[in-house]
Amino acid sequence: MQQRLIDCARQADQRINAEHFGDREPTREECGEELSLDGCDEPITRAMHLGRQKHAFALACAREVLEQLWPAPFSIEQRYRYYRNAAFLETISQEQEHRLIEQGCTRELWRTIKPDVVLHPDANRLKAVLILDFKFPCPSTNTPSWKHYGKTSAYDGLTQGEVYQEALGGEALLLSPRGLSR
Repeated sequence: MQQRLIDCARQADQRINAEHFGDREPTREECGEELSLDGCDEPITRAMHLGRQKHAFALACAREVLEQLWPAPFSIEQRYRYYRNAAFLETISQEQEHRLIEQGCTRELWRTIKPDVVLHPDANRLKAVLILDFKFPCPSTNTPSWKHYGKTSAYDGLTQGEVYQEALGGEALLLSPRGLSR
């Protein structure tokens, strides 16, 4: 199963790069180019744009793989609100998430996490056996890494992977075209 999921990341990377750049990968300069601004007036770079497209492809592929090979429930892009001090975790419905995003500014999603793939041990969707997050470095020579939360976050000083593991249990791994890593 792991190799098939890695193949999903590789296929996504190759297909989206081919659509935009033909037979080459984007350069560091192309990756950093600002394409637009989001609802909070934060820049959207080409790397972010490509990453979204690659994620969509990879997650669709992962869903197919998991439906065939994972016997327990799994979640794809489930958003959770995690109150770290109280060790309390709750799910956020897709409808609620879409409503907040449609307002144009994602600050209302503060204190939430959204792992790409969560493999659950049983019907309890608040527990994980394994948490996977797709990463598509741009340029590809960059090392895949977890996002580090800063001072404006509820999780200051931690990485995505650390928060995912703390909130959901289970192991959190990065999944990139290079393979799986911590």
